[in-house]
Amino acid sequence: MTPVTEQNAEPPPPPPLHELEAKVMAAIWAHTSTTVTVRDILDIVNARENKPLAYTTIMTIMVRLHRKGILARELDGRTNVYHARYSREQYMEARAAGEVQALVNEFGETALLHFTRQVQNLDPKRREALRRIARRD
Repeated sequence: MTPVTEQNAEPPPPPPLHELEAKVMAAIWAHTSTTVTVRDILDIVNARENKPLAYTTIMTIMVRLHRKGILARELDGRTNVYHARYSREQYMEARAAGEVQALVNEFGETALLHFTRQVQNLDPKRREALRRIARRD
């Protein structure tokens, strides 16, 4: 077994998204371009909202997501341009792995027992699909 060191340690999972952060990230992941501005995301989010959000609200959320390491930011002239550091799938995978690891760390075999029970209660086709996925990893 390889000891965990700074060089081979798994990076920590990205933090969970709060309600507005999730809306912003959904808009970013749905955007056709890989880079977005606050105005791009404001327009997308407000098209889905009953009560429009302010530009500064979206800007604040995007700055927070940048500080959390979920978004990357660079200056293009006088405009901040953002892009997601994770695809939606990568984010979900990293969050799920982090949550499962936290449960196993806290509850040990009890958590594993509950996972096993949940898997055994799945539809057989879904269980087999999970087995195939597990073999690939």
